[in-house]
Amino acid sequence: MESLVQHVQRFSELLAVSRTTHVSTWDPATVRRALQWARYLRHVHKRFGRHVRIRRALERRLQNQRRQEGASGSAPVPELTNFQALGRGDLLLSLRLLENRALGDAAYHYLLQQLFPGPGVPDTDEEALQGSLARLARCRSAVQLLRFSGLGENSALEDPVLKTQAELLLGRLQEVPKAEAEGPSRFLSTLWDRLPQNNFLKVIAVALLLPPSSPRPQGEELELGTPKTPGEGAQELVRWLSAKSDVMAAFCHSLPVELLTSVAGRHPALSRAYLGLLTDWGRRLHYDLQKGTWVGAEPQHVSWEELYGRFQSLCRAPPPLKDEVLTALEACKAQDGDFQVPGVSIWTDLLLALGSGS
Repeated sequence: MESLVQHVQRFSELLAVSRTTHVSTWDPATVRRALQWARYLRHVHKRFGRHVRIRRALERRLQNQRRQEGASGSAPVPELTNFQALGRGDLLLSLRLLENRALGDAAYHYLLQQLFPGPGVPDTDEEALQGSLARLARCRSAVQLLRFSGLGENSALEDPVLKTQAELLLGRLQEVPKAEAEGPSRFLSTLWDRLPQNNFLKVIAVALLLPPSSPRPQGEELELGTPKTPGEGAQELVRWLSAKSDVMAAFCHSLPVELLTSVAGRHPALSRAYLGLLTDWGRRLHYDLQKGTWVGAEPQHVSWEELYGRFQSLCRAPPPLKDEVLTALEACKAQDGDFQVPGVSIWTDLLLALGSGS
């Protein structure tokens, strides 16, 4: 029991340090050891949670220690003053480090890898951390995270973990010094190279759809007093995507069609890039007389059905996006010879299909 109480006390001190500038000296190995320590205490919580005598004995020791610290003028760490708190130490540590601007880039990137698990089967510790983040999103940030209008059909927007990750990404973007070489662009490129890319693209999409004027909870402003607004970080994301043609292509290829349409409707620069890609994809198709449809020359080329589905989704969006899409299709049709009969120009066929199906 004495050893366990000492572990809890030392970890309480670690939590206090995680809020200070001392974390500037932490490297990924330090963060990993700190998380392992927190997870050890969570395993203790899980193992002895049903042992009433042990739980009560530990809580008595913690309360006695808290009274002693109060009498001596020391400031206790309230999150670890009861047995239940042992089960959320890794979450508390992760959040405090993410909110601490003194944390170095290498250590921060390691933390991001814990929060951006991507595809695959996570281990038990990762699953527990993800579950905690989901509960955090529902409880602490419910008002801000659910302020989406008309976008409930997108499963990515309904994922509380993705929303939390998007907020963290936007907040971190505003803390990257723009005076440094390439500033936020370099930071985003580093994340792209190191994190699971499909999941990172979803986080970017959700971040681009966060309300630009959404206020942050009290106590979460920048040190200089300027509120962190998602709009500023979103513009950095738009600039980065626009400058990275390979990332933009992956963004448009891998994300759900309706999610892309929502992003295009919010950001004109990205809608133009998306339309440019769709135009390029359309030019790679040719009409197969035997099959009576448009087909790609290579297996990796998009099909007629996919191309039509993407344009159909865009044309169902409200103006001005719908009008811009139809104008672009009319321009392509005119450049192609302005044919009126089907089977000659893919742009004619798309406009005919959209006229009857949208």
